[in-house]
Amino acid sequence: MDITVIGAGYVGTTTAVALAKNGNRVILVDNNKEKIEKLNRSCLPFFEEGIEEALLLLKSKGDLSFTTELSKSIEVCDLLFITVGTPSQDDGKVDLTFVKEVSRTIGKGMNRYKTIVVKSTVPVGTGDVITEIIQEELNKRKVGISFDIVSNPEFLREGKALYDALNPERVVVGIGSEKAKKVMEELYSKYHSVLLFTTVKNAEMIKYASNAYLAMKISYMNELARLSEKVGTNILEVAKGMGMDSRIGPQFLQAGIGYGGSCFPKDIKALTVLGHEQDSPLQILKAVAEVNESQIDWFIDKLINKLGSLTHKRIAVLGLTFKPQTDDIREASSIKVIQKLLQNDSIVTAYDPKGTEYMKKVFSEVLYTSEPIEAVRKADAILVLTEWKEVVELDWKTVKGLVNQPYIMDGRNALNPVYIRSLGFHYSGVGIPAHDAKGC
Repeated sequence: MDITVIGAGYVGTTTAVALAKNGNRVILVDNNKEKIEKLNRSCLPFFEEGIEEALLLLKSKGDLSFTTELSKSIEVCDLLFITVGTPSQDDGKVDLTFVKEVSRTIGKGMNRYKTIVVKSTVPVGTGDVITEIIQEELNKRKVGISFDIVSNPEFLREGKALYDALNPERVVVGIGSEKAKKVMEELYSKYHSVLLFTTVKNAEMIKYASNAYLAMKISYMNELARLSEKVGTNILEVAKGMGMDSRIGPQFLQAGIGYGGSCFPKDIKALTVLGHEQDSPLQILKAVAEVNESQIDWFIDKLINKLGSLTHKRIAVLGLTFKPQTDDIREASSIKVIQKLLQNDSIVTAYDPKGTEYMKKVFSEVLYTSEPIEAVRKADAILVLTEWKEVVELDWKTVKGLVNQPYIMDGRNALNPVYIRSLGFHYSGVGIPAHDAKGC
């Protein structure tokens, strides 16, 4: 198939590469000239393992190309994928500006039947909005070209995005016609995945409902971790026992310092706003967001209890991205932690293998290091905020001899408490009692 993917961001680039690897001819379009120039040089504008190598190969074979010319790309394709950004507004509503602009351009340039697939995360009812915009432009042109809108939400995990795009656990497709169904069946015929056909609105809701539920599991475990520390239970063992129940499963039961990234916070807000607008408030989601926000305060309070005061204390932050194997710092817990440290007049040093350059734009006063061992020198406390391999496998015996005070706050429960304590550190995880001998 000839496919045009509109929007060369994280989702768009990953989608384009996956579609091209499956034998389609793909054009990736974006109005950002600098981004397209980088892609034409086979340089990925973000870090994601495996994509840059695949991109280089597909480009050399002619299966994947990059351009800023949207109108021409619309004419030559059979399918259009909309993968533009849908950021949050100040009130939590989704900003559909880019989606609407693209829809208008499609209506102006469409020359024959197209299947228009929406990958961007959009509120329920956006498919109808896109339909109205495209039809309005076609009416202006006085042409009777037919088209179908399909909702095909993405479920990509940053750090494993290309694998997920090529091996999806399930593919959700919201359609409104048999013609669109046949097109999408052909598109996904090479995939060994469960294919769910439903309505466009159902597909739009499935995306939000899925992310909100996963965020809910995280906040529940974080709240339970606080209780565990008070009553002397180990949240790691509790989560293990819970996860053995097939009705619950082991995923997203890891306690920590809260969820972040580009999806969960934004999608929670959007779904909460939708519930409010429809006079059907989602009280559980409100609590999920509140717990996530308060988790950072709880973590900082623990640190203050250890050190007495954070003023002029040297705090080493290990890990800045919201998760390992990505350079994404959007809504990362580290941002909120560093904000509070600086508000308390702490001296902050930081290390991250991929996110440092982005974090420098947020906090210029932080002392960034290229190696984790340099970040911990003369530290009064070490905060593990992202479970990078470079952090977890650090030579902690050597670290012990470099710090000013031997305090470790493990915000991801990534280290082995028994081993770390055996070195003489005062270790504090999330939901792990200080007296727990078993630890991990």
